[in-house]
Amino acid sequence: MRRRNEFYAGKTKKQSITQIDNPYFCIRTIYTMTLQQLEYLLALDDHRHFVKAAESCFVTQPTLTMQLKKLEEEIGLLLFDRQKKPLKPTEAGEEIIRKARQILGEVDGLKAFVSHETEDFDGEFTLAVIPTLAPYILPIFLPNFIREFPNTKLIIQEMQTSQILDALQKGSLDMGLLVTPLEEKHIREIPLFHESFYLYLPKNHILQKEKKINAKILDSEAMLFLEEGHCFREQALSICSRRSKKSLPAFEYRSGSIETLKSLVRENLGYTLVPELSILNDMKDGHVKSFMEPIPAREVSLAVHKSFSKEALIEAVRNSILKNLPKDFDKVQTFTRVKWR
Repeated sequence: MRRRNEFYAGKTKKQSITQIDNPYFCIRTIYTMTLQQLEYLLALDDHRHFVKAAESCFVTQPTLTMQLKKLEEEIGLLLFDRQKKPLKPTEAGEEIIRKARQILGEVDGLKAFVSHETEDFDGEFTLAVIPTLAPYILPIFLPNFIREFPNTKLIIQEMQTSQILDALQKGSLDMGLLVTPLEEKHIREIPLFHESFYLYLPKNHILQKEKKINAKILDSEAMLFLEEGHCFREQALSICSRRSKKSLPAFEYRSGSIETLKSLVRENLGYTLVPELSILNDMKDGHVKSFMEPIPAREVSLAVHKSFSKEALIEAVRNSILKNLPKDFDKVQTFTRVKWR
């Protein structure tokens, strides 16, 4: 694995690119790195351990170590700091790893195009859903999807937004179902619908006398929130911006479950914000209050890496969700397929 220099018009090895003024004279450096080496590089980044990385690639540890060393010699950079436990990429290594993920993603997309796999989605695919959406959206669309596409198996996992983005970038996840916009340049968003927020409060709360709730009067100190890391928490905090010290609760509870927060509200321990899908069967239970316009809402979308080429799968999941949502939801009807050419 070595660097080869091709020289044109009789130029010598001592001449650099900057020494050549004539545009017709050039020096071109050709790297002989392979896609296999890039795959080993990503495996080592994922596992941060030579033996585990080799096992994941079904090769011996010496083979993977040798190929990585050749790659480092090829590009003239150290990619991993071997002194760290576990292994850690160098600053240059992190950038090259990011580029390698992008390259291999594009290669996968090209392979899919060449073999016409964009229309074929039989087999297993991974889907991650944020926790504030999973318990409510999966029962709505999954039975229909299973009936319509019996040869497609969705492996579904609850993950927080940051984890979904990381997995999409690494290529260990096919699709994410989460709240957008994300503003990530390598991630493609396919908007599905807008889901309204409601206030969930005790039956004897003073705000029960209000026909509709003005979000500006809500006190964040009396609000029950999800634990940090949930995007729903940040949305609730942005809606409930007022803070006072008059009604501090006598406890602090960090929950990852909207249903747990609702249970605490029913015990008169505060109030909370809930998304509409979570209270479809609770609208008349005396705890739910709607907001004045403009009604706060969240945009729910499918997210895939821009190299993901299974357009038919994206459309199938999207359609299964939209046609099984309640009729009054603000659904995003337009959908543009990416042209792979």
